[in-house]
Amino acid sequence: MVKVALLGTGIMGAPMARNLAKAGFETTVWNRSNERAQPLSDVCSIATTAAEAVTGAEAIFTMVENSAAVVDVMFGSHEAVAANPSALWIDTSSVQPSVARDCGAKINRYLDSPVSGGEKGAIEATLAIMTGGRAEDFDAATPFLKALGNPTHVGPNGAGQVAKLANQQIVAITIGAVAEGLMLAQEGGCDPAAVRSALMGGFATSKILDLHGERMLNRNWKPGGPLRMQLKDLNNALEVANEAGLDLPLTKQSQQAYAKLANELDLPENDHSAYMRYLEALNPGKRFGNSEDLE
Repeated sequence: MVKVALLGTGIMGAPMARNLAKAGFETTVWNRSNERAQPLSDVCSIATTAAEAVTGAEAIFTMVENSAAVVDVMFGSHEAVAANPSALWIDTSSVQPSVARDCGAKINRYLDSPVSGGEKGAIEATLAIMTGGRAEDFDAATPFLKALGNPTHVGPNGAGQVAKLANQQIVAITIGAVAEGLMLAQEGGCDPAAVRSALMGGFATSKILDLHGERMLNRNWKPGGPLRMQLKDLNNALEVANEAGLDLPLTKQSQQAYAKLANELDLPENDHSAYMRYLEALNPGKRFGNSEDLE
């Protein structure tokens, strides 16, 4: 059996590890909080250090929270790269493109492969995987990536992260559009649940309307993806846009909304469908739906 390692067993990493094991790979996992890795002990080996996890692995996945965590795991206190410098490194975390390019310069075989599809996609192995790096490394990684979803090679190192930022822009803006449309429907005298069903048959059809529209109707703010992560990605998208000399007004507006949700309204751990709560804050006295908040 081919040995793989996965570092970071949170909301996304844990089901990804299960799918790697299900695909027949000998999978070892590690997490900074060891107790979060223990539920995987039925299908994976649990390592006590990152260096132990990666030793002997042909492919190594990282799925951690941000750029600082990636750098720390790879090169900092956990020294994972030094423990297996010849492995194929596949970073599925969402980090700044500049960090991905720097990792590509330091690691012999490195791919930035951020994913989209949320917890549901991770569980069902239907993630959209956007990969930057050398074509030959992508080819070598494809059997591993296909255990998780649908990989696409989008360019050199850093390109995967830029593609993920484009994804997050579209997601954030669409969530805002769904929230505003459903709020308008309710306040205009419609049954918003019926409107959502009706719209699912037309040009407004989307996974956002389907999944996040349902979350809004149920006021289910339990995070599939916490909005602080959406804010991080929008901040990174605007940084890249600034470097490219681009003015992206809808992205700016979405970033401002999520910044208010995370900071002023103190809801950083809500699901990013909680954009509806931003609309409620803008419109005092208006409340969407009749359900109790699930947080």
